[in-house]
This record gives sequence, C-alpha cells and structure tokens, in this order.
Amino acid sequence: MSSKSTEENGISGLCINDALTDDELRSILAKVESDKDKETFGLVCKQWLRLQSTERKKLAARAGPHMLRKMADRFTRLVELDLAQSISRSFFPGVTDSDLGVVATGFRCLRILNLQNCKGITDVGMKAIGDGLSLLQSLDVTYCRKLTDKGLSAVAKGCRELRILHLAGCRFVTDSILKALSENCRNLEELGLQGCTSITDNGLINLASGCQRIKFLDINKCSNVSDVGVSSICKACSSSLKTLKLLDCYKIGDETILSLAKFCDNLETLNIGGCRDVSNDAIKLLATACRNNLKNLRMDWCLNIADSSLSCILSQCRNLVALDIGCCEEVTDTAFHLISGEEPGLRLNFLKVSNCPKITVVGIGILVGKCSYLEYLDVRSCPHITKAGLDEAGFHFPDFCKINFDGSINEPAVLL
Repeated sequence: MSSKSTEENGISGLCINDALTDDELRSILAKVESDKDKETFGLVCKQWLRLQSTERKKLAARAGPHMLRKMADRFTRLVELDLAQSISRSFFPGVTDSDLGVVATGFRCLRILNLQNCKGITDVGMKAIGDGLSLLQSLDVTYCRKLTDKGLSAVAKGCRELRILHLAGCRFVTDSILKALSENCRNLEELGLQGCTSITDNGLINLASGCQRIKFLDINKCSNVSDVGVSSICKACSSSLKTLKLLDCYKIGDETILSLAKFCDNLETLNIGGCRDVSNDAIKLLATACRNNLKNLRMDWCLNIADSSLSCILSQCRNLVALDIGCCEEVTDTAFHLISGEEPGLRLNFLKVSNCPKITVVGIGILVGKCSYLEYLDVRSCPHITKAGLDEAGFHFPDFCKINFDGSINEPAVLL
C-alpha cells in the first residue's frame, strides 16, 4: 500500500503497539499455549520481549551469579526455577551458595525451586533461601549431601508456606528438621526422606504433632524408624495420607499395617518391601479397609505373605494397578484359583512375581484370563515358568504386554 493511500485511510504509520496497551498484549500472550510460540512472541520487538520476559513463570538454568542477576532482572515474575544437576554429568563448580544468594534476593516471587544433585551447596545457601523466599512452596535438595539441620531449619522458619520438601540422600539430616517443620510448616503435604538414616520415631512423632496434612511420605531405607513413629503419622494424617513408602524399614511390623487399616482408608500407594515381620492376617485387614482406593502395593520380601492374603488383595482391591510380591516364597497358584470365579476382571497393569518358586504356568494362565490390561509381567527366577512353557500353554497375553523372563527387559518405574 502506498504512503498516500495509507494516509487517505487515516492509518499513517500506525503500529500495533500504538493500538494495544501492555495489558492487552499480556492477554494475547496468555492465550499462546506452547513454550516455543511464547519464545517467538518475544522476538517481535523489544516491547514484546519485555512483556514475554516479565510473564514467564518457569525457567531451567545453568548459570553463575552474574548471569543469574541478569535473569532476575529480566524474569521478574518467575514462579519455578530449576537448577538441578545431572547425576552422571555435572559442570564445575556447579551451583554454589553464591548462586543461591542471588536467587534469594532476585527471584522474590519464586514458589518452586529444584536443586537436585547440587552437591556444592551448604547451609549458607539454605539460610539465604530461608531469609529471602518467604513464598516458597516446593524445595527439592535431593542428594545435596553437605546440608544439615541448621540450614534446612532456616528454610522451615523462613518459608512457612512450604508444602513439598525432598531431602533424599541428605545423610546429615536428623530429627531436628522434623521438629522445625512441625513448628513452622503446618501445610506440609509431601516429604521425602529416603536414606536419611538418622531419622527416628521421635522425629516422626514431632512431625505428626504439627504437620497433619501430609499426603506423601517417603521414608524408604530409614532403618531407625519403627511402628511407633509411623503409626503416629497414620493417626495424625488419617484423612490426607495417600502414599507411604517404607522400603527396607526392617523394624516395621503389624502395628503400622493395622494403623493404616484403621485410620487411612484413602491410601493409594504403599511400599513395604523388605518389611519381613508383616503378617498375613494384617495384610488381609489392610486389603479390606483400603479396597476402594489402593492402587499400588509393593511387598517383596514380606516372607509371611501367603495365598489367603494375596487372594484377598486381588479380590478386594479392584482398583489395584501395580503389585509386587517378589520373593514371597509361600505364594502358590492357589491364590489365583481363589479369584477365578464370577468376579470381574482385574485392572492390573504391572505385576512382579519374581523369585516365587511355587507359582507355575497354571497360576499365570488364570491371571492372564483376568488381566486384560496387563502391560508388564516379571517372572524372573520362577523355575516353573518359562517362555517355552507359556508358549506351549497357548495363553493369549495382551499385545502390549512385556514379559521379563531373565532381566533383559527394563522394568517400568511404577513402584519405588
């Protein structure tokens, strides 16, 4: 269009930025769905780049203090920051306390901070986070091995809106952090303590006194906790608890299972692998109490598990999608015969029966007939179950089902 005709139409040199306010441009940006398109929006001009930057909510970065300051100036409304490092590949020196000092002063709107495997950070950096990020709701410091109660308690005191905290592999963590969380973070919903072997029943009892909205608790490999501490959590968080992980907590027995059955009928995921003192009768009570909600159950190496409790689980827990009974050596085909009547099919996607020497091709055949959604079956080290035997029996597995006979198939990460 010629300059003359433009002027005749009354739009001489008119730019979209002259016609739309910043708020209107923000409304347009809000309707852009993909991250790639949002980045393209910022390439139009400096004004659009400024708006795109201030509206950005998430950022993953690998940067030192100087670059982080520039990012803080640009992304003023950032809500989620990911500074996690890879386990296998890391850069030197990685994230430092100086970086966390910049994060604490520069990203004041931050709600979610991921620092997984940032092995160089210490309590100094944690204190900065506690002092600067009062709105923080989620912190992941998994395998940040230099951290202690001192720095993490500063986070608990300064970040009272904290809802999610992951401390797996933080070997210096003790009961003191649980006391700090109980006193300051009453809305805590998710806590990961895997491998924190200094945690004891006293810490769990303290936690239960103040944090009664916990939905997810991972104390896998916390070998110093017992029924006393875990039962206190079950009772205090009865209406909220949905996931409880107790792998290799060898002091756990029937008292915990009975507490779950009595108080936590909303339970969806339970890992009691390696809890060898759990009895057959306790599992039956749990299956009956949690029958409507239980979806994932791992109980490998629970040596007291027998046919009656397994058949109760399969009959009662109709929403169960993942089950691990590996090394439960007393289980036989009888457990499957008991659920082969008129009951509707099972919803199982994932089943591990590895190292169950009394289960045969007959039992697997019964299961196949009831599990039309099965995606993964682990039968390693089951002497009576071979590929040739299953082929000869002519069972029709779902087309998408993977059967692990010898460990050559990667196991899906369903139960941890």
